[in-house]
Amino acid sequence: MSISFEFATERAAEAAQAAETAELDNVRERALRSEAAWRDMADRARKTEESRAKREATAEASRLALLQAEPAE
Repeated sequence: MSISFEFATERAAEAAQAAETAELDNVRERALRSEAAWRDMADRARKTEESRAKREATAEASRLALLQAEPAE
C-alpha cells in the first residue's frame, strides 16, 4: 500500500494537534514522535510522486519523439 503525501501530511497535523493538547508528558512525546514519522513519510511520498511524474513526462516525450521521427507512409 502506498501512502500519499496528502494522507501523511494530514496524519502529521493530527499528531501535532494531539501533542499540543496532551496533558501527560509521555503522551505528548509519543504524539511528537508520531508527527515526525508522518512528516518523514510525507516527504518520501512527495519525492516519489515527483520522481514518478518526471519519469512519466520523459517517457511521454520519448514516445512523441519516436512518433514524429517515423516516416509517413
